[in-house]
Amino acid sequence: MTAQAARVPAPIAEAGLGRRQVHAVAACYFVASFAALGLPPYLTAILPGLGDQDGSWAGVLYIVPTVFSALGAPLWGRLADRFGRKRLLLRAQLGLAVSFLLAGAADSLPAFTVALVLQGFLGGTFAATNGYLAAALEGPSLSRALTLMQGSARAALVAAPILVGLLSPWISPHRQYLVMAVLPLAAAGLLSLLPEPACPAPTSSSPAAPGALGPLRLLYALEFAFVFATIVSYPYLIALVEQRLPGIPGTTAGALFALPHLCYLAFAGRVHTLFLHRPQAGMALGFSLVTLGLALHWTAHSTAAFALARLVLGAGMTLGLVCLSVLAASAAAGRPPGRMFGTLELVSKGGAVAAGVVAALVNSGYGPTAPVLAGALAALAALALTLLARPARSGPARFSRRSA
Repeated sequence: MTAQAARVPAPIAEAGLGRRQVHAVAACYFVASFAALGLPPYLTAILPGLGDQDGSWAGVLYIVPTVFSALGAPLWGRLADRFGRKRLLLRAQLGLAVSFLLAGAADSLPAFTVALVLQGFLGGTFAATNGYLAAALEGPSLSRALTLMQGSARAALVAAPILVGLLSPWISPHRQYLVMAVLPLAAAGLLSLLPEPACPAPTSSSPAAPGALGPLRLLYALEFAFVFATIVSYPYLIALVEQRLPGIPGTTAGALFALPHLCYLAFAGRVHTLFLHRPQAGMALGFSLVTLGLALHWTAHSTAAFALARLVLGAGMTLGLVCLSVLAASAAAGRPPGRMFGTLELVSKGGAVAAGVVAALVNSGYGPTAPVLAGALAALAALALTLLARPARSGPARFSRRSA
């Protein structure tokens, strides 16, 4: 992971954390994400051993950690601002380790469900990690670091399900939770060696001034819309591919699913350089490509057509994620970072939960093409919002020039 994800942003060094330290944080984020992202796809294989023979609770349990992560994020963010970002980041890693141990040892569906609830509520490594970085970095250095964290998550999303599948003949996916608990414990050990950052004091010209409330609300709106539009197609993508291409090998379907994330790993660094001073334009282009990519899914009837659709979606996803990182870095200046990134995680996870619910509803009524069309419509509406929004006077461009 670190070799791949480390290529995402340009070199990072400034204001309290060096390049190696930021990469160490990224590595910890990767290993924390590994089990959280790699094991849920195997819930249908785990649940029969816990009494749910048909795996009928898989859809609900899939989003349980997300829901409780969203609910807990603002609380943990405020506590981080009060008691220290490093402490709360360590707490998040240790919380994941405890929840994974409980999940791996669970012998009933209720016990397993409680473990997933604790995974969401006690985890929250996204907000904790970003809050920690925002207390030590600012401007382009922070946005590059946030871009790197997204690269860590994408790398885990691609690699984790593959490794879980490879281990399954020897260790059941259920018991792999016990093995995966070692990863956040190791991450906590490494993070304990890093410094406690000191957040710079707000200034009268910082984006935390009252006039920046609009841009912050715009950031939350764009985050929710982007997460919803890109994730709503995930749950039933494989079903759509198999419906359009009967007999397609599972490895090919999996590769199609992974293509957008591989695009991010390959091009996020270049996109960050190109759109550092014009993130709103990048968001508009990103939503345009997401709309087009999802629409191409609706018309795809060959492997090549699906690959093209996934690549276009990947280009839009890369633009959106990178530009959201730039906007978040600008919005974090002069604000308590724990609180802001806790709220941002609440919004992001809310978009993911809404996407899962809508995907299930429209799929049951209209089939696996409906979620991709729902995502295209959401991206189109978000494109209109992005084009109509006025760039903030103290937005990313001004802040980036000041801090570069």
